[in-house]
Amino acid sequence: MRAALDAARDAAAAGEVPVGAVIVRAGRIVAQAGNAPRRLTDPTAHAEMRVIREAAATLGRDRLEDCDLWVTLEPCAMCAGAIAHARIARLYYAAPDPKGGAVEHGPRLFAQPTCHHRPEIYSGIGESQAAGMLRDFFAGRR
Repeated sequence: MRAALDAARDAAAAGEVPVGAVIVRAGRIVAQAGNAPRRLTDPTAHAEMRVIREAAATLGRDRLEDCDLWVTLEPCAMCAGAIAHARIARLYYAAPDPKGGAVEHGPRLFAQPTCHHRPEIYSGIGESQAAGMLRDFFAGRR
């Protein structure tokens, strides 16, 4: 989670919402990314989407069934869908997102009968650091 938090800090420094993600395979980081929708002028450039794309390209395959995703914020519906399609084995996330999350909040995508793959889910790891970063970022914007 430390590497994901670092990516979130980098995103915040670039003026993006501080969310970071890493994909780990066999104990090694395969890909790392932070949010970049504004910088890339791409509404799909969430940290999770970017890190999944990078890991798939690095490993040369679209299925990441032997990989774990570590992210600093509960994934939204778009990112949860990509996690399911990529067949990520385990999802670790830090802070919950009652407004935009789609794992334990909102549509609870992985609990839907139409979801073809459900990763193991672990939440709350690094929650205070991630939530603090988000609070500070948005307080500075108001």
